[in-house]
Amino acid sequence: MVCPNSNPVVQKVCELYEQISRLENLSPCKDVNMLFTDLVHTCMPPNPIDVSKLCQKIQEIRSHLIKLCGEAEGLLESHFSTILATYENPLDHLDIFPYFDNYIKLSLLEYNILTKNTTKIPNKIAFVGSGPLPFTSIVLATKHLTTTYFHNYDIDAGANTMAAALVAADPDLSERMTFHTSDIMDVTCALKDYDVVFLAALVGMDKEDKVKVVDHLAKYMAPGATLMLRSAHGARAFLYPVLDPRDLRGFEVLSVYHPTDEVINSVIIARKLPLPCVQPLDGLGTYVLPSKCACAEIHAFNPLNKMNLIEEFGLEE
Repeated sequence: MVCPNSNPVVQKVCELYEQISRLENLSPCKDVNMLFTDLVHTCMPPNPIDVSKLCQKIQEIRSHLIKLCGEAEGLLESHFSTILATYENPLDHLDIFPYFDNYIKLSLLEYNILTKNTTKIPNKIAFVGSGPLPFTSIVLATKHLTTTYFHNYDIDAGANTMAAALVAADPDLSERMTFHTSDIMDVTCALKDYDVVFLAALVGMDKEDKVKVVDHLAKYMAPGATLMLRSAHGARAFLYPVLDPRDLRGFEVLSVYHPTDEVINSVIIARKLPLPCVQPLDGLGTYVLPSKCACAEIHAFNPLNKMNLIEEFGLEE
């Protein structure tokens, strides 16, 4: 395990964590904005650090810090969604959000990765964890996938109400964008209808929860459908949960991309395998294959697991 003071970045992150954890609330204000901006700038530069090898104390700090980042991000998005809703056409003013350019770059990156690894324009996309500012869906729908229908899922009804208000004045987007208030773990047969499913970085605040979501998607997504996930790499893993590509049971990992610029999230793209790769209960194993309205069981004898080749590649902007 790595001692906390052996790495200056880890030491700086711990100092910022102490200051952030003492804040009375994380709503946007001068002190909150300054501390989180400093945190992002500390974690952004490429760094070979492996957070999984840090000592237990730092692991606990990281876990709590990710939750604080998630809370602050949600409050920031709600704040600006409320401001945007005061405009006659909110979509004309999205650039008031301080990190809007990052979403433009991230959406372009994900679109390029998607088109590199698929052969057709998706008809229906699900975005899980869309929040009060569904920037990815909006940017993809207006700039890249102009005929695709987007179904946005969030567990927070208030966030969906705010998000829907942003596109209500636009006749095209209000027709092509739908908002569902649901826990994605309760969505089953509907997942078979989507060509692509995006999983937001903060859906599943730790590895165990995120793997449960991925396993659920593997059970109900259509064979051949595409899964786009956001993860983190290096010191950026202090800001967002990390998903190991080897944890994508039931999917063939096609590519992994780690940005080195101001785009924080890594991007993983995977394809749903024809048969679900579920751990058997015993030596013979029982595999559950979802159908449209019910599940059929397939019994297999000692199936072999195949390792997927992960290609790490760079994209030109």
